[in-house]
Amino acid sequence: MRPGGVALALLGLIFGATTAAQAAELRVCADPNNLPFSNAKGEGFENKIVALVAKDMNATVVYTWWAQRRGYVRNTLKSGLCDLWPGVATAVDMLATSRPYYRSSYVFVTRADRHIRITSYDDPQLRKLKIGVQMVGNDAMNTPPAHALARRGIIDNVRGYMLYGDYQKPNPPAAIMDAVAKGDIDVAVVWGPLAGYFATKEPAALTLTQVTPAVDGAQWPMQFDISMGMRRHEPEFKEKIEAILENERPRIDAILARYHVPRTDMRATISSAALTGDAAHHSDGKILSRVAK
Repeated sequence: MRPGGVALALLGLIFGATTAAQAAELRVCADPNNLPFSNAKGEGFENKIVALVAKDMNATVVYTWWAQRRGYVRNTLKSGLCDLWPGVATAVDMLATSRPYYRSSYVFVTRADRHIRITSYDDPQLRKLKIGVQMVGNDAMNTPPAHALARRGIIDNVRGYMLYGDYQKPNPPAAIMDAVAKGDIDVAVVWGPLAGYFATKEPAALTLTQVTPAVDGAQWPMQFDISMGMRRHEPEFKEKIEAILENERPRIDAILARYHVPRTDMRATISSAALTGDAAHHSDGKILSRVAK
């Protein structure tokens, strides 16, 4: 073999080994204490979906655990510590995102025995009830429900529950669901996947009712498509992830059903009964689930 041929062969071996090593790991950034999405024990539904993706890539999942605070993307994906962030809102500005693998909604959460039926922020009952909302921090960064209530002047009877919570305790975002079950508040507005999962853990039966309409005013969406996030300018990696998500769609749908994730995407075929795994009530598509104890 000519020297040039030997050199090319060696280069091919080196390149092949490097590619194989890279393919052997799927580097994922996730929150270690954020059920039902993820935790360090791998118990969240995003953990389960990532495991499916890694299996199809013939790769091992390697996590970078980082609490989802401000600076999360800068300190994880953009710093090169990981390559994939599951469970990000589709088309978020700072990342490339895959095609969505589910869509969910904010929901009103009430105790079933209270028989409180609310579907809209314009319901006059909201001016008299004690309301819980998920909060982020300063007003400009707050959640859409917090803004929707504030723009109607519904402020004095609203109690905020931090999305970040006390990280010394397990499942800090679940505090808002606990408050409804205990009767500390009358109604809460909660992101659907969190509400669906923790409703099954509470001692009292809870009703989850979809917030309508899907967009409040001109700028506050109450529903979001959810995707996998990754760095921009990595089209081959994005295409691979999208192909796997499409191929694994039935298994992903089954995982989301097991975690009682309320679905509003048109392709969802999961019934309300499957969402709760217990008893369910359907009324014009608005009541997503009634979790019976």
